Amino acid sequence: MHVPVTMRLCNNAALVLLLTATALPLRAQEAPAQQAPAQTPSLQVDRDPVRSPDAEIPAAPSAAGVPLRKEGEGYVLHTDVEEVVLNATVLDGSQLVQDLKKENFQVFEDGRPQRIISFQHNDLPVSIALVVDNSGSMSRKRPSVNKSALDLIEASNPEDEAFVVNFSDEAYIDQDFTSSVNKLRDGLAHIESRGGTALYDAVVASADKLVADAKRPKQVLVLVTDGEDNASTLSLEQTIRRVQQLSGPVIYSIGLLFGDEMSHAEVRHARRALEMLSTETGGIAFFPKSIEQVDEIAAEVARDIRSQYTIGYHSTKPTSEPGFRRILVTAGGEHRGKLTVRTRTGYFPVARVVKKSAADKDKK
Repeated sequence: MHVPVTMRLCNNAALVLLLTATALPLRAQEAPAQQAPAQTPSLQVDRDPVRSPDAEIPAAPSAAGVPLRKEGEGYVLHTDVEEVVLNATVLDGSQLVQDLKKENFQVFEDGRPQRIISFQHNDLPVSIALVVDNSGSMSRKRPSVNKSALDLIEASNPEDEAFVVNFSDEAYIDQDFTSSVNKLRDGLAHIESRGGTALYDAVVASADKLVADAKRPKQVLVLVTDGEDNASTLSLEQTIRRVQQLSGPVIYSIGLLFGDEMSHAEVRHARRALEMLSTETGGIAFFPKSIEQVDEIAAEVARDIRSQYTIGYHSTKPTSEPGFRRILVTAGGEHRGKLTVRTRTGYFPVARVVKKSAADKDKK
């Protein structure tokens, strides 16, 4: 059963929820012209209690420890430098490298070296968004896509959690967070192939939900589509910026761009968009030549997720200093050639908001 949720922009990229009784569309209305491109809609699901409609953009759990939320009056900005957490995949050619130590890595932010303060390389549980195109052209491909998505989940950590979003010109949460493969199978089975492809809106809505509701600090979005976005209210640039603002999920894209349904120009545009979404967030875009290759790709995504290094550092810049921070991570080791490190290209700092205590108020 769907529950409809419509999203629209408010002040400070916040969201007003309009609920009706039976569906769950996640639709983002177009931002007003005067809004900055980064102020894009977020997805929230009606729960008890419902989040404040004028809440700030939530900080990623790994970046701030707790999500931003409004708790009445008396908020102050806390400008302590927060930990920046990176999920990094290391490759030697096309082979995963899994035996590196903390001292093998260097992190640079805007060209300045950073001191690594935390380092892990183990199979951490992950929160996963399965975001699958449900437009008319996908009808014959969905059975194979659904099987591959479930194979990916079954090949992952048993403590992972995932939710399912099916999208066409609107996006629906057809299964909320769960570790049950059977429930995810039921969510993926809600196939009503119709309408256009609001890919960017679906990505932003799903990224917002991951940051707001995920129980695992490591977050991944797996996007499967066979076409170019033609129905979103957001642009590609707005979508990437929003995910970067959230310090959001790693995006793995699977573009089913084979066949003769699209022109060469449409294929080129669709491919560029998926490559940018993945590259900017530290993921990778795959373009199988047939539906039979999707299962192999899903297995590769599962391996990639489980083989990542998790690296944390404190930025040498204060959180209160605005603007995009560009990240570069390098890795090397004895008797190794050139290694490739794949991680997100950067982030926007989010100043943590804390509530004044009664004692602080009494001092004034």
